[in-house]
Amino acid sequence: MNESQQQPPKNKQDNPSGPGQKFEPTRQFWMNLLITFLILFALTSVFSYFAENGQKAEEIPLSQVATDITESKVQSIEVEGDTLTIVYKSESEGAEAVEKKSKKERATALSDSLANYGVTGEQLRNIAVEVVDESGFSFWLVTLAPFLLPLVFVLILLWFLMRQVKGAGMQAFTFGQSKARVIDPADKGQRITFKDVAGAKEAKEELTEIIDFLKNPKKFIEIGARIPKGVLLMGAPGTGKTLLARAVSGEANVPFFSISGSEFVELFVGVGASRVRDLFKMAKKAAPAIMFIDEIDAVGRVRGTGVGGGNDEREQTLNQILVEMDGFEPNEKIIIMAATNRPDVLDPALLRPGRFDRRVTIDLPDRNDREAILNVHSRKKPLGEDVNIRTIAERTVGFSGADLQNLMNEAAILAARENRKKITQYDLIRSIEKVMLGPERKSHVLNKREKRITAYHEAGHALVGSVLPFSDPVHKISIISRGRAAGYTFTLPFEDRRMQSKRQFKDDIAKTLGGYVAEEMVFGDLTTGASNDLQVLTALARNMVTRWGMSEKIGPLALESDGGHTIFGSGVTGKEFSEKVANDIDIEVGLIIKEAYTKAKEVLTTHRKALDAIAEKLVEVETLERDDFEKILILHGIEPKHKEEEKEVVV
Repeated sequence: MNESQQQPPKNKQDNPSGPGQKFEPTRQFWMNLLITFLILFALTSVFSYFAENGQKAEEIPLSQVATDITESKVQSIEVEGDTLTIVYKSESEGAEAVEKKSKKERATALSDSLANYGVTGEQLRNIAVEVVDESGFSFWLVTLAPFLLPLVFVLILLWFLMRQVKGAGMQAFTFGQSKARVIDPADKGQRITFKDVAGAKEAKEELTEIIDFLKNPKKFIEIGARIPKGVLLMGAPGTGKTLLARAVSGEANVPFFSISGSEFVELFVGVGASRVRDLFKMAKKAAPAIMFIDEIDAVGRVRGTGVGGGNDEREQTLNQILVEMDGFEPNEKIIIMAATNRPDVLDPALLRPGRFDRRVTIDLPDRNDREAILNVHSRKKPLGEDVNIRTIAERTVGFSGADLQNLMNEAAILAARENRKKITQYDLIRSIEKVMLGPERKSHVLNKREKRITAYHEAGHALVGSVLPFSDPVHKISIISRGRAAGYTFTLPFEDRRMQSKRQFKDDIAKTLGGYVAEEMVFGDLTTGASNDLQVLTALARNMVTRWGMSEKIGPLALESDGGHTIFGSGVTGKEFSEKVANDIDIEVGLIIKEAYTKAKEVLTTHRKALDAIAEKLVEVETLERDDFEKILILHGIEPKHKEEEKEVVV
């Protein structure tokens, strides 16, 4: 059983490398060796062909030739070096002439050789003798092939082996070279403009000045303006930081050099700094250009934390980046862009004016932006007539651009799997749940008792969330297993919001406890199904006390920060408060949860009949959509929440 879902989880990046990649060089070697043997086989076949053609005729001794001449059987003789081709007279009219081969002594005339066997000059004059120059292709091939073929084979084998050794050995000399990927502005297939990037209006406005400078730097220089050297794109994963950087280069029509922060650091000392120098050198040659460093926090973390010592390779790489950015001339037409989702850990020297002096924050898309993003990703996908992109945008609160792209792709996969040519609204609705929670576990069949426990658990979430005034309305309840959840309650706000109040947090904690309380009330026992719920609500209550100042006893103090780091990135820190304050925090967290428990139990006790009705309906149909759920609420005297009746929250 899972807690009520309020926003989708963050995407995790998979490792693209496979375990078989390290065997690629060995595979390539054996492939090259096989090709070598095939070439040898082809050459041997050609040689055998010519050799056989040259040995078709019968070979006879020179004495036999002399005898046949004296008996007037020979019609003509062709002399090619020391080889004789003897053509005999036809024995009958219409029969083919017989051709035989013979050998004579080298450097001796044919007449002299035959005279030794008793052939007179008169007998030889009656025969047509033709001398042929021995310079034909077949002669040289047959003569030299036995010597050349082994040599050619050895040379080819050595060439392939040297290629393998060179490919591995030359890497040692290219460690210091930049591995940046370059996108040429003339490459229309890879060019991206702002038309391809939906949403992020404020970020686009900030970056428009960068584009204008790259296109027309003269007007800025004449008035004495200095364009920012570096632009830092900050935002949650999947919000489109890399896409925006590529769109800037596409709009400005300049080369785009892209590299990841982790690609600077290697095993050998000094490689990172060398690659930084090489990257800046490449960009200056191609100016005007854009250099983009993705995940710059891999090398830009704060220095002096004691990790890696004073000669830490990562710190040396960061030092080189700082020096190179300071080395720009005022009129240098190069813009450094970088992206990170952890700006709090970056070194202050990297963020000072003159380096990354412009920071652009890219937030999660709102409803209108989500609709625009979905339209972009559905351009090449056939949609059914019932598809309503606006409805999907309303149900995807908290989704990033990458989540929405994945949603459209999953919907297309679902339609293709069911052999349909168009994507329907039902495919999109199912893909939302698949992206948030994972695929349905159809093989995970609950027994009757577990199914009933799950139904009451999810009904407890939904009922408490529907009754409490500051909780989000319920859109769907299901006891079908997805991912690690045995069931889920899907809640969404009517409108996107950037802030959340103390009363909303308290109602959310009570709603999250609804499943736990329902199990305890109905069955008089507890299961492990509420484990994730308890983790979520405990973390939320602790954040209320230590981060957001929502505790009357502790007061407006920020005792903890994101990720355990201080605001200025002074490294990983432990507790920064006394044991007494830690004890007070634990007490306050316990009080908040206890108050929410009491509230949830009061709601479920008061509306016990509604709880039973919702649970029984879930056992019967397994999934309840918003309309069916609200009908049950109305039958039991509970007014469903509507957009116009949503209470205004004062924060």
